[in-house]
Amino acid sequence: MQQDTILVIGANGQIGSVLTRQLRDHYGVERVIASDIQVGAATDGPFEVLDIMNQERLEAITRKHGVTQIYHLAAILSARGESVPKVAWELNTNGLLNVLEVVRAGKQRLFFPSTIAVFGHQTPRENTPQDTVMQPTTVYGISKVAGESWCQYYHQKYGVDVRSIRYPGIIGHASMPGGGTTDYAVDIFHYAAQNKPYTCFLAPETRLPMLYMDDAIRATLELMAAPAEQLSVRTSYNVAGLSFTPAELVQAIQRHKPDFTTSYAPDFRQEIAASWPASLDDSQARQDWGWEPAYDLDRMTADMLQHLEARYSVQLAG
Repeated sequence: MQQDTILVIGANGQIGSVLTRQLRDHYGVERVIASDIQVGAATDGPFEVLDIMNQERLEAITRKHGVTQIYHLAAILSARGESVPKVAWELNTNGLLNVLEVVRAGKQRLFFPSTIAVFGHQTPRENTPQDTVMQPTTVYGISKVAGESWCQYYHQKYGVDVRSIRYPGIIGHASMPGGGTTDYAVDIFHYAAQNKPYTCFLAPETRLPMLYMDDAIRATLELMAAPAEQLSVRTSYNVAGLSFTPAELVQAIQRHKPDFTTSYAPDFRQEIAASWPASLDDSQARQDWGWEPAYDLDRMTADMLQHLEARYSVQLAG
């Protein structure tokens, strides 16, 4: 039986850096090729410099390493994308098309991350269905709606084995946030771990769906390992974990750090967040491939603070 060789595109990012380490732990360091537009943190194993707009370079890398699975994580996220909309559209959409063309020829299994940014003001906010109105308000969301449709098209027309998750906000301690509207839920822990007050760029009552990084990585790997015949969705699966407001997160942190304080100064990201769901219906993912989150708000908060306080205490000691 052929061993899988995996290429991670966008390995320097918030999810990519953690996913690369997890994949190397599972498959072995030499069987997981990290790639990004410049050399980053994933230097403990094979690394290829890759601009995803260069399809020939991508093809050469897949041939060189005998790649059988690709995780395509390169993208410009919501908040950053609004400052460079044309660049974000071109990278997010044409970059995906380059990958789809490569896997169409090479028959690799492909993971493509989508996002809750595909939804909009006309979408039901509570328990947002798997199939519903998608009228996104950001170029990031627009590009991901198009990406979901392209993935389904390549699956239906060419038999490409593409799999996708609509990630909510991702919270993790191992990497820094990458320019998203939900990034307050990462930043706030860094301030709390250093005993600093935090100013939140969303209003205190803004409820959004979130996913702890450990759950996000596990969901991704479980979906990629699922038998193809069990999968009924080839656009992108809703996956839910947590749903909370900034005020509720502050209260959870204060249970560990009673002196922690937060002020609120909503900016342009508040309007983006207002167009997104407050909670997700992920029953299709649970039915098709057994998805179930492991972290609730209190468990996530304790784990984040434990890791970040340890990191900052080491830095201070150094």
